[in-house]
Amino acid sequence: MADSPEKSNVQSSAQSGAQDIRRTIDAVWRMESAKLIATLARMLHDVGLAEELAQDALVTALEQWPQAGVPDNPGAWLMTTAKHRAIDRLRRHQLQQRKHEELGYEIELHQQVREEDLLDALDDPIGDDLLRLVFTACHPVLSQDARVALTLRLLGGLTTDEIARAFVVPEPTIAQRIVRAKRTLAEANVPYEVPRGDELVERLSAVLAVVYLIFNEGYSATAGEDWLRPHLCEDALRLGRVLAGLMPQQAEVHGLVALMEIQASRAGARTGPSGEPILLLDQDRARWDRLLIGRGLAALEQAQKLGGTRGMYALQAAIAACHARALKPEDTDWASIVGLYGELSQLTGSPIVELNRAVALGMLFGPVAGLELVDALAGEPTLARYHLLPSVRGDLLFKLGRMDEARGEFERAAGMTRNERERGLLLERAAACTGGA
Repeated sequence: MADSPEKSNVQSSAQSGAQDIRRTIDAVWRMESAKLIATLARMLHDVGLAEELAQDALVTALEQWPQAGVPDNPGAWLMTTAKHRAIDRLRRHQLQQRKHEELGYEIELHQQVREEDLLDALDDPIGDDLLRLVFTACHPVLSQDARVALTLRLLGGLTTDEIARAFVVPEPTIAQRIVRAKRTLAEANVPYEVPRGDELVERLSAVLAVVYLIFNEGYSATAGEDWLRPHLCEDALRLGRVLAGLMPQQAEVHGLVALMEIQASRAGARTGPSGEPILLLDQDRARWDRLLIGRGLAALEQAQKLGGTRGMYALQAAIAACHARALKPEDTDWASIVGLYGELSQLTGSPIVELNRAVALGMLFGPVAGLELVDALAGEPTLARYHLLPSVRGDLLFKLGRMDEARGEFERAAGMTRNERERGLLLERAAACTGGA
């Protein structure tokens, strides 16, 4: 006998409710996991164990919340559950009774500041678990790939599968990187702390580089079917905003946040209905997010107020700001952009920056000026497999009416890129050269 309509409706409602709770748990985990892991790592001085116990708290939520309902403060519920797990683990390892009392006191609902906490705060000028976790995940003892994977896992809340798909790398490879990274941190006995003095500046550069790399991979994917990966941009932006709040006197932190905010403002205009790329000068600027632009300009102003020489992120943010302020492409202040790229080139010595300066020179003085610099970069070893070199050269040749040469450059660039969307765009541009379109 078939189920009655009433019974089917009840089953459907129950399934829908369970799915809603699961989505809620996923959202809470994405928002709270970094805080959980950071707090547990401070208690346990072991990032791997901290992540394991945070995951245990998540499993408990998955088991209990569908029956008991989502707590009024789900983040606090997860934190308390995770801390209980940490205390149980410490007790099983027979730590001193005084440590038990301190940890037990810490999880009471109404905490009071103890003398020990005040002394710790005086010893730690920043005093934030999340910041310690950022610097631990980006420790120089780890390779760049390992730092990125571990940062996304611990601070971005991404699963191993999500990280693998984002960077178009097999999931076992990412899993191995994360496992090795946590083992390396443990074996090297890396202290769970924020460095000071000269070491802070050195390590901060590594942290910012990782956040910048994550954002760039989301903004313009190296490989795969999609040109944009918005979740990576969002995760990098969130990390940058956290850093700016925790280190408000660091100009380059604000510079990076400014750069990411302004670049992210264009996301809605950078792809067409089918996901095809739309280049900067062809974008509908009415679709740029003015709120993000405002946030970016405010962050750039803060970076400039802090004084000192402008770093690489603040300079790039200033370039992005020139585009953001132009309501129409023809309003763009190309003279300022050329000057900023010159300053950035002197700072970094990067041939890629020089390639970007060539584009700006071509816009300011005409394609011949841009092509002269591009041709001078042709012998740079670091650009030998960089697809944007022939792409830029093809664009300049196209503007000069040298269609056969332009087509060859666009085809060469298409053969170099690993991103399918970008390859399609470059082949379209190559086809447009036929017949002088």
